[in-house]
Amino acid sequence: PLCSNNNPYASFGATLAWDEEQNLWSTPHDVTHTEADDDRVLYNMIVVRNQLDKDSEEWQKLNQDIYTVRQARKEVRSRWKHVLEHLGFQKEADSLLSVTKLSVISDSQNVGKARDILLKLSEETTIFPTSWQLSERYLFVLDRLIALDAADEFFKMASKVYPKRASGERADDSQKVPQ
Repeated sequence: PLCSNNNPYASFGATLAWDEEQNLWSTPHDVTHTEADDDRVLYNMIVVRNQLDKDSEEWQKLNQDIYTVRQARKEVRSRWKHVLEHLGFQKEADSLLSVTKLSVISDSQNVGKARDILLKLSEETTIFPTSWQLSERYLFVLDRLIALDAADEFFKMASKVYPKRASGERADDSQKVPQ
């Protein structure tokens, strides 16, 4: 047949738009969607939105919520990449941050330490937005950093680059990168 999946518009980019809808982590053809709890929540939002009339107020609100979640994920990933690059992982940053459903924890003893560091990062830095629900995805990244003996350095650098702001401190002061 000339058309795949009975989609007559496949050759006109319609499948690209569909792929983007399924792309929960803003990475093309991400095979990890709906694998973690936060992925399922976003996926369910997309499903509900797609069942609504595009002109409705509910559709617009859900669409904005989906956009907000995706932007927050992009920002968090960007912050992690920024810290990794400051630690000297310029070429490896993307692969260290790449987590798929095939990813495994290298050592079960690392899970506890990875969880502790992840909690410290959320409590003592601004690497995650205040409303961010901790993602299982970053446990895998921390596991890799523990295996590379770089997890503690990552935490120290993240604390310098994204410190918690004191109430009187200006927001732009916390974004300065240490030399």
